[in-house]
Order: sequence, then C-alpha cells, then structure tokens
Amino acid sequence: MTDQQRRLTQADIARQSRVSQSTVSLVLNGSPARISPGTRARVLRVIQQTGYVADPIARRLSAARNQIIGVFTYEPAFPAAASDFYLPFLMGIEESAEELGWDLLLFTSTPARNGRRRIYHPGSRLRIADGCLLLGRNYEQDELARLLAEGFPFVSIGRRDDAGGPVPYVGADYAAATASLTRRLIECGHRTTAYVGPGAGAESSVDRFQGYLQATATAKQATHHVDPTALDTGSVLESLLAKHVTALLAEDLTIAQALVDVAAASGLSVPRDLSIAVLGEPLGPVPPGHDFDRFRIPRREMGAGAVEQLVRILEGRATREAPQILLSCQPVVGRTIASPRPTR
Repeated sequence: MTDQQRRLTQADIARQSRVSQSTVSLVLNGSPARISPGTRARVLRVIQQTGYVADPIARRLSAARNQIIGVFTYEPAFPAAASDFYLPFLMGIEESAEELGWDLLLFTSTPARNGRRRIYHPGSRLRIADGCLLLGRNYEQDELARLLAEGFPFVSIGRRDDAGGPVPYVGADYAAATASLTRRLIECGHRTTAYVGPGAGAESSVDRFQGYLQATATAKQATHHVDPTALDTGSVLESLLAKHVTALLAEDLTIAQALVDVAAASGLSVPRDLSIAVLGEPLGPVPPGHDFDRFRIPRREMGAGAVEQLVRILEGRATREAPQILLSCQPVVGRTIASPRPTR
C-alpha cells in the first residue's frame, strides 16, 4: 500500500494540529489532563476535517487492514421507489465481497438533505473502512477531489469525470449502447430521429447523448434534441412530428411511456407510425403493450467489478493508479421499433 493510501494515524493528526502525539491521544481518550481549551478544540477540528477514526481494531493490529469495504450512497439506497434500481448493484457488491473475504459497512449516519447525502460531514466515520465504494446518480465534485487529494482508496460505480485527477470507476458503456440503438433505427430506414431527454448533467446522460450524436454523425443525419423537462409531453411530440421525425430515443422509460400515451391519444400507433427506443431498462413491471426495444444495464456486474477493483487497489495489485472500466450493455429486442411507413 502506498503512503497516500495508508490509514491516518495519531501522528498525522498531531502534525496537522501542531501538538504532540501524546496530546492527541489524551484528547481522543477524553483524559482529564490539563489541556487548554484552544488546543483541544484545534485537535478536534483536525479530527473532524480529516474524518480520522481511532479504530481500536486497527490499533491492535498495528495499522493493518480491517478487511472492511465501505459503501456510500448519495441517495437513500432503500426507498421503495428506488429499491429495484439499487438492488442489483448491492447484490453484486455483496456477492463479490463475500467471495473475496471482505466485510461491508454501509454508511448511513449522514443525514439526507433534499434526498442526497454528503461523504464529509461532522462526525464522518469514513476511515473505519479500508476503502469505499460510491454509488449514486449525482456526485459532489468537491468530495471526489478531496478523496483524491487525501489518497483515500475508493471506486465509483458509474463513470465520473476527473476531479483534480482521474477518478477510479466501473461503469456502463452508455455511449456505445446508445450508438448501437441509433444505428439500428437508421438501418430500419429512419432518416429523421430525435433524442428525448436531458442529455446533460450526470455523466450517464451525457454519455447517452454523445452516443446518439456519434451514430447520427457517422450516418450524416441531422440531429434533433428535446429536453422534456422544459415542455409537456404533448408539445414535445407535436414539435418533433412537425419536423418529420419518425423515430425517438427516450433517455428513460418514464419518458418513453409518456410519449406512447400521448401518441395513442393523437391516433398514432407505436411502432407503425412512430418507433421508440429506450436508453436503459425498466425498474419494475412494464404496462402491457410497452415492450420497448432497449438495452440492459449491467448493474450487478458493475457492483461486483467495483469491489474487485477496490480490493486490487487496497492490496497493491492495481495495474493502473485509477482503473477506469466500462462494461457493455446488452441489447434487448422489443416491439417498438419498425421500418417507417412509406410516404405518399
């Protein structure tokens, strides 16, 4: 293990607090020894800022690893509405950790505000674990930068942009999967397609949109992009039909289902009048008649792969400083893509 990846020690806290190691020990143990309030406050502030945890197991083992992998989720992992989304990730994490002989620690002490958590907060116990897996749609860039700067071992489940340095991750190749679906529509004869979704923000959205742009550019087709968050679904469909769009790529299932419903209300049939592909997969039961052409996200494999990469880092076996791995998404053939109707 490199010096950057090693666990913080009392000596580190003493150096940053500008006190002796014995003073740090007295503060940690709550000793009644005469330590000035200012000195005690300075030591406690450094402990809070660094996330240092005086781990009794680590002390007994002379700073050896605890064989504990932390799991931090930016959004609550177990709400009913999201359980189907997170469950495959968690299953892959658990299976891989068990196989490799590591225990898991789910960090839950951070209060969720506006449905999101932060890694660093007062009382953070991040360093109880030897390293951590990060899971969630929207990350805090400053927290990734701090993890990298402090040399704390972690792996993101999902591609993340650099944050002052390359971020280690195991993600899904959304760009390649989206490009493949787009090419399939083009091969079916669609000459005017559109991307319906934000296409920005989270890396997963950016990657999907880039895959669409790549495929249409290769085919020398014009692109159309509508963010449905800015318009109602009816207006979205009306504007696209006015541009003679015959096939849509919906960023998620919710958007696709809304488009099907609006099309049906307008007397249009999917796929006879309009082809629709989903850039992902359903998280729960799909209503009858909504068997969308789509791709499967390798969530279970991503969770398992992230554990494997983190263990490789912790054991000094990583071939690269920041492993960055994208797994293929498997196509799923449904009933919502067909050749466009001949124009009269």
